Amino acid sequence: MLLVLIRFYCTLLVRAFLPRENEICIPDPLDDHTRRYTREYRFKKNWVRNLWIGAALLMLCFPLLPVVLTLGLLTSFLSFAILDETA
Repeated sequence: MLLVLIRFYCTLLVRAFLPRENEICIPDPLDDHTRRYTREYRFKKNWVRNLWIGAALLMLCFPLLPVVLTLGLLTSFLSFAILDETA
């Protein structure tokens, strides 16, 4: 009986740190967004994140409106180009 109680409370503790079952993302092969679950797309997304971090640092170094706008538009264009599904 004691073993059952210990197992029950340990299971509750572990489930507190895990996402709910309906939040676990299982890709559907017929879904249009299946590419977002691939390793290549995650690599591209990580690359875009690093690009935005670098652009934000440059914006902080040169806080002039023309520099910030130009760099923001250029970074947005590069982000869409990198994450494009045809590439």
